[in-house]
Amino acid sequence: MLLASAVVVWEWLNEHGRWRPYSPAVSHHIEAVARAGPRAGGSVVLGQADSRLAPYIIDLQSMHQFRQDTGTIRPVRRSYYDPSSAPGKGVVWEWENDSGSWTPYDMDVGITIQRAYEKQHPWVDLSTIGFCYVIDFATMGQINRQTQRKRRVRRRLDMVYPLVSGTLPKSQSWPASPGAAAAPPAPTCACPQCLLVMSVKAAVSAGGLGAATLQPRKAPPAPPAAPKAPAPAPGAKAADGTAAARGSLKVLASQGGRQQAASTPALSSVVSAASPPGPGAGSGKASRPSLGTLNRSHLQRLAIAQSRVLIASGVPTVPVKNLNGSSPVNPALAGITGILMSAAGLPVCLTRPPKLVLHPPPVSKSEIQSIPGISHTCRKTTKKQAKKGKTPEEVLKKYLQKVRHPPDEDCTICMERLSAPSGYKGPQSAIKPDLVGKLAKCGHIFHLHCLVAMYNNGNKDGSLQCPTCKTIYGVKTGTQPPGKMEYHIIPHALPGHSDCKTIRIIYNIPPGVQGPEHPNPGKSFTARGFPRHCYLPDSEKGRKVLKLLLVAWDRRLIFAIGTSSTTGESDTVIWNEIHHKTEFGSNLTGHGYPDINYLDNVLAELAAQGITEESLAQEKD
Repeated sequence: MLLASAVVVWEWLNEHGRWRPYSPAVSHHIEAVARAGPRAGGSVVLGQADSRLAPYIIDLQSMHQFRQDTGTIRPVRRSYYDPSSAPGKGVVWEWENDSGSWTPYDMDVGITIQRAYEKQHPWVDLSTIGFCYVIDFATMGQINRQTQRKRRVRRRLDMVYPLVSGTLPKSQSWPASPGAAAAPPAPTCACPQCLLVMSVKAAVSAGGLGAATLQPRKAPPAPPAAPKAPAPAPGAKAADGTAAARGSLKVLASQGGRQQAASTPALSSVVSAASPPGPGAGSGKASRPSLGTLNRSHLQRLAIAQSRVLIASGVPTVPVKNLNGSSPVNPALAGITGILMSAAGLPVCLTRPPKLVLHPPPVSKSEIQSIPGISHTCRKTTKKQAKKGKTPEEVLKKYLQKVRHPPDEDCTICMERLSAPSGYKGPQSAIKPDLVGKLAKCGHIFHLHCLVAMYNNGNKDGSLQCPTCKTIYGVKTGTQPPGKMEYHIIPHALPGHSDCKTIRIIYNIPPGVQGPEHPNPGKSFTARGFPRHCYLPDSEKGRKVLKLLLVAWDRRLIFAIGTSSTTGESDTVIWNEIHHKTEFGSNLTGHGYPDINYLDNVLAELAAQGITEESLAQEKD
């Protein structure tokens, strides 16, 4: 496609299937290496542009990002946008997460927000691009259309993303050098180790490993923004690499053949990146030993050469786990040594890669126990209609006190002065637009007209939630579709809770048709991923959380119907802001154990929905 110009945004794919943009500074760094072509070595050290990304390296040949200390591989891509859009102007839109820090929106979302902002629209509805949020520019807030939860948003100016001109390549992968050998076929095993060993072997077969590669080249100077590199670990300066390798890996005696190296990842072009080709490299006259002919000392020297390149370029070291604990060894040294030694047929085992453990070992029915103090092991819900007979005005009267002399401040709903009439322009109610009321518990003041509009836009269940401090008046209920919740004890312990058994919760919600309380009444909805298994420790606090989750289930607050943040699918069952642990024996996704703060966090989330220990007493009454 021929374009006069475009801005380039480099992005990586997260575990939820969303493409997340690198910052403008990091994108400039990646683009500079990509434009330099094969002579740059084909790898991008992200720590040179952002010290927080020290563990990450991008292999431009395979278009993947590697995290050296864990071995995680994620795809990356090079995307093009109009220079007049947000990335071409250096505009970044961000939302405030639960920890109080700011997270940039996906690039397509940020561009949509910026377009509406430039047209001076009062708000923008993101449902057109698959998200159930409304951005209100007057309040600079993000509103969840399903839960009415609000978050702050902000517009920030940053560097402009890199600009390119001319014909954009059809493929977003990094072009191979002229005359380069064809990429090897994909190995049968797709683990990081096998992928990278295949790449190293392909480089050897293409004649990329000459004798001169054992001599480290002089590294380019670090950019001004790069942090000062810490000193190598003790023993890393050994001339033959023996001490350095001993500090970062443990060579094991192979009893049943070569053991697979479970190390941090090396790059597909690691050999050529370590040093320039030796004399006569282009003539084909120089002898080129294969990996199998190199002894262990030569392999270690090669790994040290690559390691020194990264150390000298200003990349901080990161901890590398080994069989005996962890040590601050530069991951390039440990990972590349492991890859090369494995490719040469030498047994090596550096790190046992973490495995995703979603479910416990099989449990027989005889091993399942009911939970003491909690009746039954299953609870069902049906469609509960909101309480009728009370108008919005009657509900507000229960929780409000009229204010005769409003203070000189804004109504946080319509952003008009409280001393002036409400700025809400929607359907009119019987309440006059200039009346003002104060909520009894929290004392926040609003136009009564605005509160009626907010109530009518919610579940209309007789409860009210203060839009400023989230204090709940009455009993808040949700719109969760009908389903079943099972709960029992299984005889296995969670990581970090070895002193107790485990409470397993199984949610099951079938697909169906949306009711009048849902976003699109009469339209069918999907229910992906059910039954969903969740886990709590069978401790005193774990049982307390379960009891409150049962209240939340009865009040239809655990799930809702909306747009999935992971797949973008609309009209589907989604979690409703009460986090659950769905990973039993690991925590690779962040939804598992150990997590010492989880129980306290979920108690706070339940309290935000109006579910506390007092709720248990109310349920008994």
